[in-house]
Amino acid sequence: MFSFIAVIILIGVFCVLFRAVKGPTIFDRVLSVNLIGTKAVVVIALIGFMHGRPEFMDIALTYALINFIGTIAFLKYIEKNKLD
Repeated sequence: MFSFIAVIILIGVFCVLFRAVKGPTIFDRVLSVNLIGTKAVVVIALIGFMHGRPEFMDIALTYALINFIGTIAFLKYIEKNKLD
């Protein structure tokens, strides 16, 4: 069951990847890359649950935090053209 859900999430990632490549604006691309990161967090958590490894949840949470900070930093860079 969890493998099926992981496959569906990966299919969704490929659909979003199309938007990341084809996005008409930079914000569409940033949003799609952020969504891919969010889906990666879900897949990491699912893999940890499937294999009975609760420490994968820590990795997923760390990845989610890095994804959030990276998105905010990139959007701030686009807005002000500098990172301070």
